[in-house]
This record gives sequence, C-alpha cells and structure tokens, in this order.
Amino acid sequence: MAGATVTATTADFDEKVLQSDKPVLVDFWAQWCGPCLQVAPALEAIAAENAEKLTVVKVNIDENPEIAARYGILSIPTMNVYKGGDIVKTIVGAKPKAALERDLNEFIG
Repeated sequence: MAGATVTATTADFDEKVLQSDKPVLVDFWAQWCGPCLQVAPALEAIAAENAEKLTVVKVNIDENPEIAARYGILSIPTMNVYKGGDIVKTIVGAKPKAALERDLNEFIG
C-alpha cells in the first residue's frame, strides 16, 4: 500500500488542513527524531483504516519551520487534530497505535 498519509508544506497547509471538510490529524515530525519515526507506522495504519473519517497529514518541521512556529510546536512528535480550521486536540509524544486510537476515538470511533 502506498502511504495513506498526506504530506503538507507551507504552500498547501491551509488547503489540506484548515479547509478540509473532515478532521485532520497533523503529525509534526523531523527525520532525525527517533520517536517520530517510531510513531509513523501507527499513523500510517490509522490513516489507512480511517480514511473516510480522518485525514492524516505529515509536516516536516525542518522543511516547514513557519508552520511549526505558527502553532508553537516546541517538541516532536506533536500531533494536532484540526476541525473546521481550529485545533481541537493535541497529542504530544510517541504512543503505541492502541493509545493513539483511544486519543482519537471521538474522531474515528
């Protein structure tokens, strides 16, 4: 399966995230971040299993520092859920898939 997650950049963040008609989980990550790489397979699976309910978007903070600064991302991985352009949930730190699904239950349940 090709990646179920979507990549966003400064150029298309508003379109892919803020203007989405369904909730969007944004994973703020970086290539050098071990915990970010650990959580990536779980996010891919959640994206694939819940594609009709939730979009999972990855933002590389090294390549898109403006977005990280706009949302005050100080530690990674940080995952924000956006709904209607607003942050409705923030998850900080790597967690196993089951814990992420519990955190996201109101959006994918």
